[in-house]
Amino acid sequence: MSTRPLTILFMPEAAYGPTNQCVGIGDVLRRRGHRIVFAAEASWKGKLVALGFEEDLVDLAPPPENADEQDAGQFWIDFIRDIAPEFRKPTIEQLETYMVPTWQALIDGARFCEPQLRQIIARVQPDVIVEDNVVCFPALTTAGVPFVRIVSCNPLEMKGPDVPPAYSGLPAEDRSQWDAFRAEVERTHRPVWEEFNAWVVEQGAAPLPDLEFMPSDNAANLYVYPQEVDYVDTRPLDPSWHRMDSSVRQTDEQYVLPLEVADRPEGSALIYLSLGSLGGSDVDLMRRLVDVLGRTPHRYIVSKGPRADEVDLPANMVGAQFLPQTTIIPQVDAVITHGGNNTTTECLHFGKPMIVLPLFWDQYDNAQRIDETGYGVRLSTYAFTDEQMLVALDRVLAPAARERAVRTGAAIRARTGLQHGADVIEQVGRAHADATGA
Repeated sequence: MSTRPLTILFMPEAAYGPTNQCVGIGDVLRRRGHRIVFAAEASWKGKLVALGFEEDLVDLAPPPENADEQDAGQFWIDFIRDIAPEFRKPTIEQLETYMVPTWQALIDGARFCEPQLRQIIARVQPDVIVEDNVVCFPALTTAGVPFVRIVSCNPLEMKGPDVPPAYSGLPAEDRSQWDAFRAEVERTHRPVWEEFNAWVVEQGAAPLPDLEFMPSDNAANLYVYPQEVDYVDTRPLDPSWHRMDSSVRQTDEQYVLPLEVADRPEGSALIYLSLGSLGGSDVDLMRRLVDVLGRTPHRYIVSKGPRADEVDLPANMVGAQFLPQTTIIPQVDAVITHGGNNTTTECLHFGKPMIVLPLFWDQYDNAQRIDETGYGVRLSTYAFTDEQMLVALDRVLAPAARERAVRTGAAIRARTGLQHGADVIEQVGRAHADATGA
């Protein structure tokens, strides 16, 4: 078997979640001696080099005049900010007014950067290509080297008749609304999919599975979700799929608890509050949470998000625009989260119960799954009452809930998901090198 270092090209979605996912796996592979190149979105310039990776970046749209001053992930921060009022609607109503425009924005980005990706692949000459996104970039699947897909979303994205429809937030034990949701997906998404699939084929790639925006016949497929909350008993997957029970990056700086929250009264819990880089853009929601939680006896570490200067914190809270999440979560008693897949699986990895306030995409599915499996509480993001928040805090801070989460976390960490994901990518690359004599 070939033992030479591999060149591995990662292309994550522009948002923090998928990029951080690739950073975690890429760091393991880099430490093994492989060359890791990121074809990330241009606003990540300089941030990935600082972690030891190469950057060969892409634009998803014509660069703004102040492109050099953009924050990482600014493309999606701006998009979510503008469309945020849609998050107050039921998920079935979001399909037409939020989901379809989001798919279209993703597709527009894929179309725009296709020539750039072909140039990057010619320059980099990768042995393996890894994409963590929800739409196909044909240049990545037609490069003549193994293509690996990472799913950094709730695994309902891998559909099945006996699991709820993806992005619905519907319960697993009640099928009464499944068919209506699927019918609305068909109505709203079919024209967008047909046009995109035709374009993918025009670029020389294979047709996509029906009403799917990503190929499934890949060298390998990875997804991140712990066994304890997975759906494999009701939706088995074929052997190309590999579960990473968790994928916690090891690149975050250490976080030292400030005295304001480290020294707290007996009976006062320490809680981490984060709505993610995109959810944190909803300043009114952040202010509402800060107000309600500021009147509890607990202490809080708050990831304030990209509009941090608009969110003032009371005396029982500390926070900053962005925080090293993976070194904070181990130190707290519970987490209040938007239900992004990274945060959800990191909380399970570290054994922390959650209160989940979903905003968009798969966050509804994660919120529902955490609630129905007993690892946390799902609340209505914009309609929760003060009393409901207080009850939820009592539930997740109860000794039995915390002890169960701790036991589960220990089991998840023992399965070393991050290493497993790196192993799969490395094995795919080695097998291709052996087959081609490279």
